[in-house]
Amino acid sequence: MPVAEYAAYDGLGLAALVAKGAVTPAELVAEAIARIEKHNPKLNAVICKIYDQARQTAANSHDGAFQGVPFLLKDLLGNYEGVPTNNACRFMTGVPATRDDTLVVRFKRAGLIVLGKTNAPECGILPTSESLLYGPCRNPWKLEYSTGGSSGGSAAAVAAGIVPLAHANDGGGSIRIPASCCGLVGLKPTRARNPMGPDIGDFANGLAVEGVVSRTVRDTAAALDCTHGPEPGDPYYAPPVARPFFEEVRTPPDRLRIAFSTRNLNGARLHPDCVAAVEATAKLLEDLGHIVEEAAPSVDMGMLTSAFMTVFISGHAWVIDTFAMLHGRTPSEKDFEGLTWSLYQQGRQVTATQYLLSIAMLQITSRQMARFHETYDCWLTTTLGSPPIKIGTIDVNEPDVMKAMAPVMEYVPFTPLQNATGQPAISLPLHWTSDELPVGVMFAGRFGDEATLLRLAGQLEAARPWRQRHPAIWD
Repeated sequence: MPVAEYAAYDGLGLAALVAKGAVTPAELVAEAIARIEKHNPKLNAVICKIYDQARQTAANSHDGAFQGVPFLLKDLLGNYEGVPTNNACRFMTGVPATRDDTLVVRFKRAGLIVLGKTNAPECGILPTSESLLYGPCRNPWKLEYSTGGSSGGSAAAVAAGIVPLAHANDGGGSIRIPASCCGLVGLKPTRARNPMGPDIGDFANGLAVEGVVSRTVRDTAAALDCTHGPEPGDPYYAPPVARPFFEEVRTPPDRLRIAFSTRNLNGARLHPDCVAAVEATAKLLEDLGHIVEEAAPSVDMGMLTSAFMTVFISGHAWVIDTFAMLHGRTPSEKDFEGLTWSLYQQGRQVTATQYLLSIAMLQITSRQMARFHETYDCWLTTTLGSPPIKIGTIDVNEPDVMKAMAPVMEYVPFTPLQNATGQPAISLPLHWTSDELPVGVMFAGRFGDEATLLRLAGQLEAARPWRQRHPAIWD
């Protein structure tokens, strides 16, 4: 298959070629491997290669919605039997997974062929992917800029045409942030829409969810069709769906009532490019017949930030201590980046009372958002507070948490809210700066209502297509 032709298809498009015999899975895998070898020296997106396993898998028969389609897993969660999941952390390296995660089983059942694992920040704690273990992952649009985090390696690989979609997860924006930075579709599903088994039931009281980044809305929807649904032993699960998500993409939305915001929840106006992105999208929505008005939910940001960080750093400490317990290792400062170590120390100091109080505060925020969505079907913002930041903006080795996190606060003003409330939210590539950097816009929906988001996303993709817009590193 010619190079240009491979990248012209999304995942479902490649699978359709396999189904009709126009190309074989082995040919697709060979093409994806060639692209990794071509682009990865510049991007540093793929940090673990399992080509032999991929070739062996490609030689067998395939079915499923994504039969024979090359795929990458993130180096956080997404355990693949026999392959280490290092969490981009020196302390956690070198322990092969003993079995596939449930999500990976479902990816395989869908026909996806795993070629390797992708770059991420240490322990997934930052909205940029530039760990000391792996080095910075670079944005295909402009190499000196961040891919976002924590699913930055997956986003870079998809944006550069290496694979059409890739595994991602989101505990504070880690699907949506890289999607915004790299010009992709990134859906954070409803809490517990995808399972996190076979061992744990959730992470940090449900802050984290699993999903993908892709170049098309239909690939995102079809992937969710392949992975969603509870498994035995789950502590809770998302509301049932009325029909396949893929069908929602092809269904025009009703006339929606949509709120939009050009300020963050503290009242500060966003970066001019972000304001332009929201205003242009609001105008497009009006032209499509929706009711659009400027409004924002009433959320106590001080309470939300404090509660979110308490639960988040507690989960961070739990991951490290659980790994240490299971593998007989003792955490020490030399094994971690400065920021990671400081957050770990803080997380270990959280009391049970503080943790439960923080969960209660997050539940109050969920009630506030539910009342907001009694009036509005969706809430439109930009995904980030500015276009992508440059690599090195955040000092991962800074032990002073307040100093290290200072650049993050205004950069990530919206995404953690949906992790706190469990709502679905989707980032769409609807705007670019004058110097060709992507600026994603985000729609948040009611709890359990990915359907409305996917209908709207499908309509917007048709009205303002982005599929033919490619970064500097492409083919």
